[in-house]
Amino acid sequence: MKALTYLKPGLIKWQSVAKPKLLKPTDVVGKLLATTICGSDLHIIKGDCPETTEIAEKAENKGRGIILGHEGIIKVEQTGSDVTKFKPGDVCIVSCITSCGKCYYCKNNLQAHCSNSEGTSGWILGHEIDGTQAQYMRVPFADYSLYKAPANLSYDSLLMLSDILPTSYEVGVLNGQVKEGDSIAVVGLGPVGLSALLGAKALKPKEIIAIDMDDARLEVAKKLGATKTINPSKQNAIETVRQLTTTSDREPGVDVAIECVGVPATFEMCEDLIGPGGAVANVGVHGKPVSLKLQDLWIKNVRITTGLVSAYSTEELLHKVIKGDLDPSSLVTHHFKMSEFEKAYDVFKNAAKNNAIKIVLNNDEA
Repeated sequence: MKALTYLKPGLIKWQSVAKPKLLKPTDVVGKLLATTICGSDLHIIKGDCPETTEIAEKAENKGRGIILGHEGIIKVEQTGSDVTKFKPGDVCIVSCITSCGKCYYCKNNLQAHCSNSEGTSGWILGHEIDGTQAQYMRVPFADYSLYKAPANLSYDSLLMLSDILPTSYEVGVLNGQVKEGDSIAVVGLGPVGLSALLGAKALKPKEIIAIDMDDARLEVAKKLGATKTINPSKQNAIETVRQLTTTSDREPGVDVAIECVGVPATFEMCEDLIGPGGAVANVGVHGKPVSLKLQDLWIKNVRITTGLVSAYSTEELLHKVIKGDLDPSSLVTHHFKMSEFEKAYDVFKNAAKNNAIKIVLNNDEA
């Protein structure tokens, strides 16, 4: 089969590798019908995940590397003897989190920290074992890591349920405790930020303020339901939000600020945007320390939450998509065949230039 593999920092390759086999009774092997590229994949390629680089460069993997990707739609071909929920021919959503469903963490909706993982966390696909950017894949703990796909939904919609919808919903919307009538700010309008906007909108907040330095993404946010857009390079975001949220009986600041970038400046902006009793829900992946303005926040009764997605909300989100309360297909801007993987990566790496949000790659053989 063919797969997109990561060999070392800066080097990926679409190449022939052995088709995966069942390794454990809880495994499924399936044919990828569609997959996509995530910002996490770009971090790996840059060398930001040394554990992945170490696996890719092991002697037995020289020249082969590790298959990237943690989002996909598969058609089941083989099932292990202990798999009870799926059979050959089933079309399924692959969760970005692989979980056993039985350990302490899985039972407490912290599947991201599954104790029986084949790696160091619930995020193993394309990180510590071969992932979804291939013609075929192996899914460990299939009964708890796959979801049957309704026949009437497009792959574009279904793929968004692999990662970005549950990530933004759990770590942003639910952690932030967004509720009807709230004012919220979404800082950073990449795929996850726009997904957070969609997830929050379904809960009917009064105000959704979208903040980003890319005017094209601000336009997308407006189409998806943002009530106000702000480009911090053109106007003072903090002062604008204060003006928008001050009322006769309320101090300035939003009820929930959702950080979706992962750099100190945007986290610190969220600290300045939040009002009394509010929450900063950090979704962005941070690689550097940030300044915690505790001297200002403690007296405002502010909550700060963080997290790695556990994907416990996937089924709930799938029902919202089926009912029409959510339409994530609008996040897809580009389509490619898997044989065009390297070209697709070039487009995604230069997302601003190409107005790219999410890219869908379909199996050439599908």
